[in-house]
Amino acid sequence: MAGERGDDEVETWTAQDAARALRIPTDADDKYSRGVVGLRTGSEAFPGAAVLGVEAAWRAGAGMVRYLGPERPRDLVLQRRPETVTADGRVQTWVIGSGTSAADRSADETTALRALLAGDVPVVVDAGALDLAAGARAPLVVTPHAGEFARLREQLGLAPIDLKDTSTDAAAAVAETSAGLGGVVLLKGARTLVATPTGQVRAVSEGTPWLAAAGTGDVLAGALGALVAARAADGAVTLDALAELAATAAWLHGAAARVATGQSSPGETASGAKLDGPGRPIVALEVAHALPVVLGALLALR
Repeated sequence: MAGERGDDEVETWTAQDAARALRIPTDADDKYSRGVVGLRTGSEAFPGAAVLGVEAAWRAGAGMVRYLGPERPRDLVLQRRPETVTADGRVQTWVIGSGTSAADRSADETTALRALLAGDVPVVVDAGALDLAAGARAPLVVTPHAGEFARLREQLGLAPIDLKDTSTDAAAAVAETSAGLGGVVLLKGARTLVATPTGQVRAVSEGTPWLAAAGTGDVLAGALGALVAARAADGAVTLDALAELAATAAWLHGAAARVATGQSSPGETASGAKLDGPGRPIVALEVAHALPVVLGALLALR
């Protein structure tokens, strides 16, 4: 595995960093220049993932969201967010895999996903599409949790690691995985790590243990898709830019969760102030709902 990486080599991503990465719309914008996100997510077994990702993409500032998926999740998406477009067309970023399973994926869907990963449009790869990430030519960000990260490393021919072992250098492992993949790796956790193939690692610790709940990863993927689409609407997006946006989405996601739990007040989010107390349980949709107020606080820092 890659050599040890000290904490002084890992950049801590702050509210100010996140604010600088955001794109502020202008009077000259339309829905296309604001960023169009396309999602191929959800399944008959896990339709809620589609709803959560679409909701998060809208709440994180997308100018348009396209959803292409099975009938049941599509109907639920339209019930929740009727402004969503369900016809294929122009997009600036794809989000794929949330709420899907590689074992249940049809041959036609595999072909469609491989075509996206072979294209020029940036792709956020989550959950059930992670098995297709190796060898992708599109600029991509993968968003595995610990178990998915282990499987990704195995697929890339990298040595097994145990992230629960306190002696494991997680930052070095994420950097090594990013280099092997040729794309940005966002390893979800209490301390989220984002690495580029060149070895740069950013750490995001904004968050709460209440985020360990079903569906919150779908929200992160949708929010990240919106941020990438906004940048991509202005031109080509480099892997370094994708990493900045991935760290920003992780910061935004964690801060929104803290607002939802009552552990941060909306007005104090960007300042880093945290209220006393353990907070309260939340569900994923509440995290998506809190995204706009956190975005507003970040934009006030610009």
